[in-house]
Amino acid sequence: MSSFLSGLKSVMAGGDRKNASSPSSGGGGVSGSGKSLATKQQSQQQQQQQQQHSADFQQSKRLADEKSGQMRRELYSLPLLKDAATPEQRESLMMQKLRQCCVVFDFVREPLSDLRAKEVKRQALQELLDHVITSRGAITEPVYAEAVFMFSANVFRTLPPPSNPIGAEFDPEEDEPALDAAWPHLHLVYEFFLRFLESPDFQPCLAKRCIEHQFVLQLLDTFDSEDPRERDFLKTILHRIYGKFLGLRAVIRRNVNNIFYRFIYETERHNGIAELLEILGSIINGFALPLKEEHKVFLLRVLLPLHKAKTLSTYHPQLAYCVVQEGPLAGPAVLLGLLRFWPKVHSPKEVMFLTELEEILDVVDPVEFRKVAGPLLRQLARCVSSPHFQVAERALYYWNNEYVLSLMSDNASLAMPIVFPALTGTRLIHTLVYNALKLLMEMDQKLFDECTIRYQEERQREREALVKREQLWQQLAAQAMDNPLYPVFCRQTVPKEQRPSNRRVDQPAAAGFAATETVDNPTGAEDEEEDVQSGLTALEREALAEANASGSTGSAGSVRRDKPLLRRKSELNKSKASK
Repeated sequence: MSSFLSGLKSVMAGGDRKNASSPSSGGGGVSGSGKSLATKQQSQQQQQQQQQHSADFQQSKRLADEKSGQMRRELYSLPLLKDAATPEQRESLMMQKLRQCCVVFDFVREPLSDLRAKEVKRQALQELLDHVITSRGAITEPVYAEAVFMFSANVFRTLPPPSNPIGAEFDPEEDEPALDAAWPHLHLVYEFFLRFLESPDFQPCLAKRCIEHQFVLQLLDTFDSEDPRERDFLKTILHRIYGKFLGLRAVIRRNVNNIFYRFIYETERHNGIAELLEILGSIINGFALPLKEEHKVFLLRVLLPLHKAKTLSTYHPQLAYCVVQEGPLAGPAVLLGLLRFWPKVHSPKEVMFLTELEEILDVVDPVEFRKVAGPLLRQLARCVSSPHFQVAERALYYWNNEYVLSLMSDNASLAMPIVFPALTGTRLIHTLVYNALKLLMEMDQKLFDECTIRYQEERQREREALVKREQLWQQLAAQAMDNPLYPVFCRQTVPKEQRPSNRRVDQPAAAGFAATETVDNPTGAEDEEEDVQSGLTALEREALAEANASGSTGSAGSVRRDKPLLRRKSELNKSKASK
């Protein structure tokens, strides 16, 4: 303060001298060199004052650090709360312990320093926790501000940088999470504040002066912690605040949406997405009908775009729960939005989409299903004919769902022509394919026969197109061989052992022209036409053989529907090592 006053006096004195030397002050004119000298002296004085101010700031900072370190070293055990004679003494002692717990220790750089003070703080936190749980009337009006300040001092901090910022995505089943070294104290702080919010003595009308907008923002920023134990406590605390403080509900929803927007469209990295979605899942259950425009925007612009992130596997169960809860209320837009973000080349992600889609279909209205049946069934047919075993298997399990099968039966004229070619074209899982075809046959025998005939006609047209393409290639090869430059071309481009011995048209594979597989029966004779009924019979035999084989091997060979067999990274490493 003295340096500030001296600087203010010098500035005022410099201003007086400047006014006295100006021509308008009546003090006479001053030469230009005198003005420049005065300005130079004034700038030197200001520079000296700034240096002095910087030195004072550094000194005050050192004193504050020394004082904080001295405070940490001088932490001492206070009397027990249960030994206080009067409620006033107990309240005063509780507030002293809360202030004592505001001291924060560094468990990373100084893990072995101030061990006695750390133990004193741990004992104080444990005593405060027990006091809030067991004692009635422990939370008085002066305690609110001290408890919130103690929680803020310990929890609201600068989080360390991510342990793997640019590497592979975190796998909760394989990778070890980064745990906070200060958890012995943080655990008690979180437990105390949670019991503080859940206490029967807690009054939101008194706490709303301490728990306000800025507190919620800092609490949401802490969700990016890599410690899953901390995120679990944060999830529960935020849920309690959402339930008790009605004025903060809109603030919480808006800022949670901002976190999702930043994750989807900017960073694609956040550690607390699963916990935030779990909170929103419980909030969505309380939405009234009809849905507000805010909730529809949240579904279409937040929940559905969350499906395109690379780290979907870390939060997909929570996301699927939110979509299933809100999906039937929003109509067919949810199903169309899910098809919009359907993965093309990521098979494990496609299995997750199929699981979520089946959960939505379990609660969808038949009228709403009819509006999106076409694109939905086409996507299901593509999954059935997928070359990936797990995708095809998960799609074929749809025929084991009675409600989904009833939706197909109500729209059989639309569903059967779409899914029938996919079922007859796949040969991956014979038992499931045979079961699906049998259910379609029982659904509508006449339509099934029509689809069979149409499928045979399409296959015949494909054979004819193949024959026509082969003939065109033969004609093109013959024209190329009649070219005078053909021998030169052969000597330059075609290896000697692959050169043709003559120019016969019935040998078009020379000169580098890759001959396709010829068809001996270009007219598609009756004896070589594929019979779908015989194919069904063969599928039935193979299905029975597979069932007998699986029964002999026991339950170890059965495939679970809810969780397809996925190879972990550890198994991949072992297989590579064995090779």
